[in-house]
Amino acid sequence: MSFVIRDAELNDLNGLSELMYEYIVGFYKKPRPDLEKLHQLIRTLLQKKEGIQFVAEQDGKLIGFATLYFTFSTMKADRYTVMNDLFVIEPLRDTEVEAHLFLECQKYTQEHQFTHMSWITAADNKRAQRFFDKMGSVQGDWINYTIV
Repeated sequence: MSFVIRDAELNDLNGLSELMYEYIVGFYKKPRPDLEKLHQLIRTLLQKKEGIQFVAEQDGKLIGFATLYFTFSTMKADRYTVMNDLFVIEPLRDTEVEAHLFLECQKYTQEHQFTHMSWITAADNKRAQRFFDKMGSVQGDWINYTIV
């Protein structure tokens, strides 16, 4: 299987938006964000100041993406990355495409001297949990909360 993992670029805006909608609405069954807001998020990440997006491309078509956000840890008094998204189209899940996107996030985190990379996944997303276990990750000690 031939594919490329690379930083997202401005000319990926439409293809990346389609993938993100498939991830948000199709996979997680969440409401569809406004297209202009989604485009603004992608443009912000293209600046690589608050985060970065990577894409997986095969034969000129985007087949997956990963998003890292940059933040701080008070306990470590240092910066770390949050892998907020890791998504590959259905036929390519559990393949080397998914692994390479994950490894690109990990590599970026290390090369840019962030202290660590963290992420969350849905409690019922057992496939993702098996993938993260296979990649050598360790489940954290923290419980995730949300308030609206």
